[in-house]
Amino acid sequence: MYGEYGYIEEGKLGKPYNFRLLKRLSHYAVPYTKPIFAALILTILITLFDLAIPYLTKIAIDRYILASWYRIDLTKLTGEAAKGLTDKYGDALIKSRDGTQYFISHLKMKALDPADLHAYRDRRILSSTRFYRIEPQTQPDIGADREMGPTHEMADGSILIAYSRLHNFPKKDILKIRSGDIRGVTRVALVFIFLLLLTFGLSYAEYYLLEFTGQHIMQDIRLKLFQRMQGQAVRFFDRHPVGRLVTRATNDIENLNEMFRSVFITVFKDVFLLTGILAILLYLNWRLAMLSFLLLPFIFGLTFIFSTLAREAFRELRTTVAKINAFLQERITGMRIIQLFVREKFQMDTFARINRENYLAGMKQIRVFAVFMPIMELFSSFAVALILWHGGGKVIQEQLTLGALVAFISYIQMFFKPIRDISEKYNIMQSAMASTERIFEFMDHDAEIPEPEIPQTPLKVSGHLAFQDVSFGYEKNRPVLSHISFAVKPGETVAIVGATGSGKTTLVNLMERFYDPDAGAVLLDGVDLRKWPKQLLHENISLVMQDVFIFAGNLAENISLGREFSDENALRRAAEKANALAFIERLPGGFQQDIGEGGGTLSAGERQLLSFARALAANPRVLILDEATSSVDPETEGLIQEAVSRIAVNRTTLVVAHRLSTIRNADRILVMHHGRIVEQGRHDALMKRGGIYYKLNKLREAE
Repeated sequence: MYGEYGYIEEGKLGKPYNFRLLKRLSHYAVPYTKPIFAALILTILITLFDLAIPYLTKIAIDRYILASWYRIDLTKLTGEAAKGLTDKYGDALIKSRDGTQYFISHLKMKALDPADLHAYRDRRILSSTRFYRIEPQTQPDIGADREMGPTHEMADGSILIAYSRLHNFPKKDILKIRSGDIRGVTRVALVFIFLLLLTFGLSYAEYYLLEFTGQHIMQDIRLKLFQRMQGQAVRFFDRHPVGRLVTRATNDIENLNEMFRSVFITVFKDVFLLTGILAILLYLNWRLAMLSFLLLPFIFGLTFIFSTLAREAFRELRTTVAKINAFLQERITGMRIIQLFVREKFQMDTFARINRENYLAGMKQIRVFAVFMPIMELFSSFAVALILWHGGGKVIQEQLTLGALVAFISYIQMFFKPIRDISEKYNIMQSAMASTERIFEFMDHDAEIPEPEIPQTPLKVSGHLAFQDVSFGYEKNRPVLSHISFAVKPGETVAIVGATGSGKTTLVNLMERFYDPDAGAVLLDGVDLRKWPKQLLHENISLVMQDVFIFAGNLAENISLGREFSDENALRRAAEKANALAFIERLPGGFQQDIGEGGGTLSAGERQLLSFARALAANPRVLILDEATSSVDPETEGLIQEAVSRIAVNRTTLVVAHRLSTIRNADRILVMHHGRIVEQGRHDALMKRGGIYYKLNKLREAE
């Protein structure tokens, strides 16, 4: 709906995710299925790489940095109990060469049942001393026995020594002993760097594919929307202001692009990331993971509340932005009037009020984000603290490795980012769905002036125009024309006069088929205008209006309007016939002279002559002049009258005019009054009759 300044207030969508609209949008994505699928594959790969990075940290810490073993003393168990332990956990144990000792890696400790682990520690079956395993190829060469102290030799030739004894070795021996760990850490670091570089490259490719596809889809939708706009009848533009149409083709289309770029693909990444994090947390330590999941109901509840508040704040902000845009567009266009009547202060006060509303709406949105983001950070910090408290205890009890705890903390911190992203993307989705609904509402609007199903054209276009009992009204039950019937022969010049509101311009609109009559028919060369192909019809009928619209560009572009002519001199001849060639040649650039937006560098008379040249460039069979001389000076009026008398030869011409002096030489004059033709004839005959035409002449003379 339209508010005080013509802006569009955004309504609430009944269904936030309108699958019907998404289905229609998918139609435009079908030609780009391959790049979309490729972007989805890249997204999955990037997500996997992101998930792998914290796990690489765990591997580096547990497998290489803090590699350690623990001894299991079976002598403190009976034969059956010892056999039961080895049968139950034999896969996690290694045996010394002499078969008297068993050892278990700290990585395998999670394989032990917590109850068994607790019992083994209480009975000192599981030693608290940490051991380091030295491979045969890295054992020191000199004084090994003396320096290493008590050792345990394994079946493969490796030996285990107390971890504390490593500090007694010289630095070079430590480097040799731990060379395998150093190589392992180096490999992990190289893989880490490789994944980062690969992620960078894949992210670039993913972003490029998303932008490539999104921009092409938006381009297709914008072209389709503009095509639909061009196909609408004038009645459509009477009901929809320019600002609204421009918003549809710009802001609303851009909202769709934002949704596609930020939601359609990346939301899958967030879902994959969340799913992957949950799975890895459960794999690392399901008890600690379940403890962390206690926060999820609070997090998702907070996200839902935030999404609702943010959606309302966002909608309010967009409404105030639309107010500002509409106000500025209207006031800048009418700045001459504002300055003429010295209303700058009033307009400034009005703008200050609208600007204040925008400020308050913006602050409301900021407050929502200012509360949500710190709360999410608070939850994230609380989750980390909970993991440090509980997980740290498990590390001390050797029920969890330090690397797993570090990875756990990294994954928890990663877990909150996609939740924030999804909540923000929900608002983007809401805004985009509202824009999509408005765009397709325009696209679904049926053209009120449709192309004929079976086009018909006369054998020869001569310009014979006829109205047969035509009635018409812009609104129901408010007729503007009633039972109009007349004919204009080929080559005849007919003038249409009457008081303001008598229906003259409405006749012109029906002749150009801007509207279709409610009753009766308008014929051109015996064929109803509704059966003419629209392009062919408008190639044979040209209109010169009182208000001339000039496009930004040069003179030649404004005359040709993009049409291509086989004859290079066609524009020059059209300008010469319209008496516009003289002023064009006086310009420094001639036909290539840039005339700026709205033709601001041209006088009103020059713009009117330019519109004549534009109408004549296509060499139409019917020329309609609608108040073409009402706003020009006498000199320009003389040039126009001279041009009209020249171009009217062998061309059907209809002239609508308030200045009756410009139509004295017309072959016939139609006098309209209250939507009917009440008089017709030549000037002298109508003056002798002493009717409405006579009174109009006397009124104009008195003025």
